[in-house]
Formats: sequence, C-alpha cells, structure tokens
Amino acid sequence: MNAEYKLTLQPRTMTNSEPRVKDLLNNTKQKMGFVPNMYAAMANSSILLDSYSHGYQLLRDESKFNPVEQEVIFLAISRANGCDYCMSAHSFVADNMSKVPIEVTDAIRNDTTIPNVKLAALTLFTRVMFNTRGLPTNDDVNVFLAAGYTEHHILEIILAISVKTISNYANHLFHTKLDGVFEARQWVN
Repeated sequence: MNAEYKLTLQPRTMTNSEPRVKDLLNNTKQKMGFVPNMYAAMANSSILLDSYSHGYQLLRDESKFNPVEQEVIFLAISRANGCDYCMSAHSFVADNMSKVPIEVTDAIRNDTTIPNVKLAALTLFTRVMFNTRGLPTNDDVNVFLAAGYTEHHILEIILAISVKTISNYANHLFHTKLDGVFEARQWVN
C-alpha cells in the first residue's frame, strides 16, 4: 500500500550522501551484499535512517527474541501497516536468513492460522499491541505470558513496532520499488 502522495526526493547512494549516511549505507551493504531501495530512500534523512538502523540492529543483536521470533514480529507489524515492501523483504529474510518455517511465514502473509502455537501467540500479541496502540488488556498479556514470554518481551515488541513504523511509513511515502532479490516473495496488500 502506498500513500496518495509520493515523496519526490531521489534515492541516495554512498557517493551523494552525507558522511553519516555513507557509513550507514556501507554497513548495510556489508551485511546484505547490497543497499536495499528502502535504505537508499530513507538516506534522505540521516536522522531517520540512523534511528531506524540503530533500533533495528539493537533488536537483531540484543533482543530476547530469537531470529525466527524477530521475523514473525516484523512480518506481523508490516502486514498490519500494509507495507508491501517490508512484507516482501521480511518474507525473503524469513526464508533465507532467519529460517522461519515457510508455513509460518505464509500464514502471516495470508492471515491464516499459524501452525505453531507459540509463534501464533506472539503474532496475536504483536497485533494486539499494534491495534490497541499499546493498551493490551490483562487477558491479552496473560495469554502472551502463558505462551512462554515475559514482560521484557513486551518492551521489545514496542521497539519492533517503532522500528517497523519508521520503515513502513517511509516506504508508503516513497512508493519504494521492490528490489529484485525480494521479488520471489513479493506481497501485495
């Protein structure tokens, strides 16, 4: 889904970006092997890209969620925000890097029953946090905790919602073109 309005700012590269952004783009290229279009678009604002990159990396490196759970959260948020770009990219990452079972990724993509009870509870609670704007009921939290998660996990879901909101909204406004590497898992809202 894209915004009616499309930002006219052109994607940035390592050659036409300010030094702070060059470092962020270079780090991304080293980790992924290329600079995704989303990063090139967000590079128009060094503080936006830096905030996104920092929060995203903290979640990846220091979260109490394992890589499969992290991806499930990112997919649940991106789907709730209707971000075609992030749904496609995170589906690719889920399949090829985080090793999320494809039936779990596809269930989130298609809004069908997730065949893993714990990951289903994680997806549900992430959606509750998103849809209620951080106002879950006692029952919502108790179901999440009963699935084996902790209150620390709740705080990390808040970070994930923040990070994904940055990228999802930027993609809506830039109408970010999907990178070729993600096309096999293209998702359209």
